[in-house]
Amino acid sequence: MPNIKSQKKRVITAAKENAANKSVRSSLKTELKKVNAEIGAGSADKDVLARATSAIDVAARKGAISKNAANRKKAQIASKASK
Repeated sequence: MPNIKSQKKRVITAAKENAANKSVRSSLKTELKKVNAEIGAGSADKDVLARATSAIDVAARKGAISKNAANRKKAQIASKASK
């Protein structure tokens, strides 16, 4: 535990941010698993892909993942769906 007051505050703030990001990343992973399952079953429609893309964009907007990671994940999903 730090001794400096500002660093004590940063520890608390970092823990809050970590919890918020963890929640967003967890919901993103759940959506991606659903999409991958539907793509694997061959029943992926545009609604499913749109929902996954939206979840990825939300995670990027909230800062849980970077913009480049979001674009990469969307491209991977689109590539799998088109095959």
